Amino acid sequence: MFSRDRKWFLVIGIICTMIMTSISAWQPQTANAASTSASKVDAVLLVDVSNSMNTSDPGKIGNEAMKMFIDMLSTQNDKVGIVAYTDVVQREKALLNITSEADKQELKSFIDGLNRGAYTDTSVGVKEAIRILQDGKTAGHAPMIVMLADGNNDLNKTTGRTESQSDQDMAKAVAEAKNSGVPIYTIGLNANGKLNKNKLADIAQQTGGKSFITSSADDLPNILSEIFASNLKLKVVPLQSITANGNYQDVTVTVPNDSVLEANISIMSSKPVDARLIDPSGNTKPIPSSDVLLSKSKSYSLIKLLKPVAGDWKLQVKGVQQDQIDINLVFNYDLELKLDAPPAKAYKKGDAVQIRSYLTSNNQQLQDQELYANMNAVLKVKDLDSGTTNEVPLKNEGDAFTGSYTIPDEHDYELTVRAEEKSFYRETQPVTVSAKAAAGSGTNTGTTTAPAVPAEKSKLPSLILLGLGLVVLLIAAYFIWKAVKKANRGFVGQIVLEIRDENTGEKTYPQYKKLNTFRGKFNLHQLLQLAPEFAGTDKVVFTPANQDRIIVRSTPEITIEKSGRAVDTGSGLELKNGDRLTIPLASVDKTILLEFISVNS
Repeated sequence: MFSRDRKWFLVIGIICTMIMTSISAWQPQTANAASTSASKVDAVLLVDVSNSMNTSDPGKIGNEAMKMFIDMLSTQNDKVGIVAYTDVVQREKALLNITSEADKQELKSFIDGLNRGAYTDTSVGVKEAIRILQDGKTAGHAPMIVMLADGNNDLNKTTGRTESQSDQDMAKAVAEAKNSGVPIYTIGLNANGKLNKNKLADIAQQTGGKSFITSSADDLPNILSEIFASNLKLKVVPLQSITANGNYQDVTVTVPNDSVLEANISIMSSKPVDARLIDPSGNTKPIPSSDVLLSKSKSYSLIKLLKPVAGDWKLQVKGVQQDQIDINLVFNYDLELKLDAPPAKAYKKGDAVQIRSYLTSNNQQLQDQELYANMNAVLKVKDLDSGTTNEVPLKNEGDAFTGSYTIPDEHDYELTVRAEEKSFYRETQPVTVSAKAAAGSGTNTGTTTAPAVPAEKSKLPSLILLGLGLVVLLIAAYFIWKAVKKANRGFVGQIVLEIRDENTGEKTYPQYKKLNTFRGKFNLHQLLQLAPEFAGTDKVVFTPANQDRIIVRSTPEITIEKSGRAVDTGSGLELKNGDRLTIPLASVDKTILLEFISVNS
């Protein structure tokens, strides 16, 4: 329980936040509002598991590629979901917040457990992937869907579903993804030459993703690396391909600056490899260690350097003789590119708009001349009346990019700065300026430019109103705090799940579901990865309780047993460490066995 002092400390904190937000509204805006962070993602991996994949990808390289994509993600707070479909959703996993290597292993184990089935209806998978994103998205994360498919639909004629119905559902799903700002990256496996390339390309083009086509599943790891980089405004840096000779062979890995959060070194090979690593000072770095992570699979090894020092690292790779080994590098940066908003004034043809853009990290301007040294930038100008675009090179000042643009006509223009070097790029949010006489005073209409505050106008009236409003804010803040506290109260411990098939008596392996990622409440269906056959379990809801316990509630149609007896959970049943529940599901002839384990007990 919170003490009285702590309660009021939180209330005062909320009030201060409100006041600072209000005060910030008075200040002239010198740069764009913070854009979506490019360093975190919410990704859904969407995979066709129809039987035709047995021909397109007999070695399940697609699974390996998806696992490598997961390994490339940060170890903190990226989120990944998975949808496996035929003409129905075969299996799915809701967005999982990655907080450890164990979370990544849980996702990879889920991929290894995917089986294949008959028929294909791609629209079913796309619709479900979008739903999972909407249910679990996080503000500030870059959303994306990666779809791996091998061809056209193959509908089950016994269901009566038509190609036209599937196309209509696909069109709606694509439109929803576009409107929600969710790019769909499509990967087409064209092993039999019958892939509908145009359909996949159209899905990607409409949503702002990219489309990749390959006739060999062996290309998938490289393609997934490219998709990972593209969505985070990064670039894949090819290091080199080597033919293994049975000895250690040296490869130079250059970390360009100290702003690199992570360096992902992917080593793709058909046979096992060994690797050693030497840092720029000549010291050998153990693999793995506290700042060097290692992930291995049957077709790749991935070495992740955390906050690596700048300089030339030496990677030594030993493979089986004559094995072809491809090595790529993807850096991750926590950087944004900001553009100072042009002055709010009446523009006309011939006026010069001054441009200043710069990199930021944690909303602070970056003063890293070493990082800027290898970068170049351009101003991208789109004439909103004619639709034409052109680029104006900007000058690299060592800590910013500067230049000017002379307005050629009485049109509206969208201005965006793009800065890049060989391992990443960034773009600013667009700013719009108008040089139309019909625009009244001709005031800059930039989407992120705030109106100028006249210097002679006193802020005293606003300060008085703010002071009078503090009493109201104080009362409102208390009730807000109460609501936020309830909605964001966390959980401790984990729930162990087993599913028993009542026809065969067989049980699944125990699944350990950590609860610390949930806030306020969650339901049993979420723990079961939203599997369609367990849809009714969304009526079993868990909320946090005192003393590291949880409370379970359910509707009357769900039977819950404890110690062999049915219990009434309508008003809430408190679970303490070690308590077990049995939930029989007659509709699917399966029983869910559940145990709550409190980590603090």
